[in-house]
Amino acid sequence: MKSKITLKELAKLLNVSVSTVSKALHDSPEISPKTAERVKELAKLHNYRPNPVAVNLKKSKTGTIGVVIPNISNSFFARVLSGMEAEAHKHEQQIITYISNESLEREKQICDMLTSGMVDGVLIAISEETQKKKQFDHLFALLDYDIPVVIYDRINLDLPADKIGVDDEKSFYDTASFFKAKGLQKIGLASAIHHVGIGQLRIKGYQKAMQGENMLPMATSTKADELKRKIKDLVIDQKIEALLCTDFESAILATRVAYEEGIKVPQDLKLIGYIGREVAEYLTPSLSYIEQHPKELGVAAIEVLNNRLQGKYESGQFEEKIITTTMVHLESTGF
Repeated sequence: MKSKITLKELAKLLNVSVSTVSKALHDSPEISPKTAERVKELAKLHNYRPNPVAVNLKKSKTGTIGVVIPNISNSFFARVLSGMEAEAHKHEQQIITYISNESLEREKQICDMLTSGMVDGVLIAISEETQKKKQFDHLFALLDYDIPVVIYDRINLDLPADKIGVDDEKSFYDTASFFKAKGLQKIGLASAIHHVGIGQLRIKGYQKAMQGENMLPMATSTKADELKRKIKDLVIDQKIEALLCTDFESAILATRVAYEEGIKVPQDLKLIGYIGREVAEYLTPSLSYIEQHPKELGVAAIEVLNNRLQGKYESGQFEEKIITTTMVHLESTGF
């Protein structure tokens, strides 16, 4: 064929996902031999080849890593980047940082730039809009260019790439279980990220821990005013004893509601959330939090990428590393 066929076009012809085609071409054990044979036969028939830039990438290294951050105002990602910078420096590598601002379109533009051969590999936390719309063609384009990709933090996605994240589901299961073991019965949850993967995992962990309970007290919304109103309902009308917050915004709103309504924390309401210690320690009362060890996550992301670049992983097999979180009790839980 004169025109080069893409992974997306192969997937359409085979009536399978782009992920399946990519995994089959990389001999992933997740794909059945029958499907892998179909994919490879069609790829051969259409003279499929990875993009020519891939050849250059394999022959020469730039010493540069592209890092895509979804939200620079979130201190978590600043700390992740700090870990990445420190580990990259050990290997005499440079980092180029891009910010998607949770935008699918911006993320597409960034990935398009990164296919030019300017980086050896890409570390990316997928934007909220990308997850919501489930549009990943731009990520498969990187793989089509044979550029190694490591997805960090937001890893609840079916993409053929190495992944580094935290134990989101287990962390909230353990947190809810901890409060139950302390004798608390009315344990609620608040979330402004219930629509994205990590939020869904945290909610799932909470629900598992609370199995057997009727009508779990939950407040979820992406709109601050609405979420605040729902949290107020949990605290005032439903009189919950503890509130687990899945993210920074819900934790701050919960703290605000308690202050405005004169709720004594931790005597009448215990609060804990996913929030950075640099904020948690300066709230009044100081907010108990779940430490995600972002610097460790950043270091691990660079390590996995370098292992991939050095050929330490077999083609088609992908590393998934999970960082264990830690509950840190300050004034808001009273433990």
